[in-house]
Amino acid sequence: MPSPLLPLQDPSLLQTKAMQSMFDCFEGLCEGTVIVDHAARVIWINDRYAARLNIDPVKAIGQEIEAIIPNSLMRQVVETGEPILLDLLEATNQTFVVMRMPFRDEAGQVAGAVGFALFSHYESLKPLFDRFSRLQTELARAHRKLAEARATKYTFSSFIGDSQATMEVKRQARRAAQLLAPVLLQGETGTGKELLAHAIHAGGPRAKRPFVTVNMAAIPETLMEAEFFGVAPGAFTGAERKHRPGKFELAHGGTLFLDEIGDLSLPLQSKLLRVLQEHECEPLGSNRVIPLDVRILAATSMDLEAMVEAGRFRKDLFYRLNVLNIPLPALRQRLGDLELLCEHLLEKTALENGTSAREMSPEAIDYLKHHRWPGNVRELRNVLERAVMNTDEVRLEAQVFKGLLKIQDDPVHTGSQPTSATTYTLAMAEAERRILESALNAAQGKVVVAAQRLGIGRATFYKRMTALQRMSPN
Repeated sequence: MPSPLLPLQDPSLLQTKAMQSMFDCFEGLCEGTVIVDHAARVIWINDRYAARLNIDPVKAIGQEIEAIIPNSLMRQVVETGEPILLDLLEATNQTFVVMRMPFRDEAGQVAGAVGFALFSHYESLKPLFDRFSRLQTELARAHRKLAEARATKYTFSSFIGDSQATMEVKRQARRAAQLLAPVLLQGETGTGKELLAHAIHAGGPRAKRPFVTVNMAAIPETLMEAEFFGVAPGAFTGAERKHRPGKFELAHGGTLFLDEIGDLSLPLQSKLLRVLQEHECEPLGSNRVIPLDVRILAATSMDLEAMVEAGRFRKDLFYRLNVLNIPLPALRQRLGDLELLCEHLLEKTALENGTSAREMSPEAIDYLKHHRWPGNVRELRNVLERAVMNTDEVRLEAQVFKGLLKIQDDPVHTGSQPTSATTYTLAMAEAERRILESALNAAQGKVVVAAQRLGIGRATFYKRMTALQRMSPN
């Protein structure tokens, strides 16, 4: 049979009994308990605590808590109304793990505080403190590694070469480093666009702030928006339960490097343009607007002007990015740097492999100068590494490279003519390219001199060479 209904007891009485029971439980388990009033005066202390502190519990009543426990923080709890749940207290050559909690009167005002000395032998908590310390150390190490990953790896000295073309690029880049305007780096694959972007950041006022890279060609289009702007908690199925910052947010205060910007789709170009104009972004699935302070560097191996004319790149975004334009010369346009580059790359390869450094013979350098280097410095490094693997000789001779590179005769020297299959446009472009390269070679790599001899400006010379290189089938 069901038990008979009992009369409902006074809720306030039950609450009082529950509080008393909880206090008695804590007081019985703890090493000591002390209660102070709103002025941090002792109104009660149990006998065990008084004995551990070597004080008379009767004489302690009415005294300020600091007179009994000099290091006590009970006054702070009373004044702030905030508890201190776990803390270490040094008193009378003893260490206690203590918990301090405020209590309030019926009007909600802090009436006093109660402190519990949980343990006197805190050695039992040592594993917990040790684990907490290890976690703090690991977190600090992770933050340090993340900061290193977002720091620049190269400086202007990393851009090897002393030819006229190279010195002009460095001059423009050093000037750009001191400004905050967007920079567009244009050049073939392997010419050092990312290296120069690192150097521009490292040489500017934001050098100590984050340097964040986004490679448009390496991220699927469906993930690009999340990569750019971040994701709010639970924005879509499978999303994390916490905010995931995007690259713009991570680069706040520093530099964002947009590599291969020409691969960005038109819809995302529009969203990128808005962020650059408004200096703010919204994470996916969020209405929260995040203010941004980001310096933009962009790079591409494509002809963005031609893409604008073809409708594949937004004109307004191009103008936004193309404030400072730095064209990077191809390796065949700065062959005067070839010897320095070989020396640097061979030393780097030796350090990475733990082997002795190799050197190049003059004949080997001369042989390499006859190659067009469509892969630029990246291709040069690959060829040098293969050469090092193919011989044990300290001095690399031309014969080593003849098995790796098949140098074709340049039609400008042999007098051969374009084949009948060559279109008129390609034939004219090839002829113009040969004229420019011949002038550059005659000027020993000095772009200003070559441009003057042809009767054109330096910027026009660079622009025509960049456009013709993209048209070249090589």
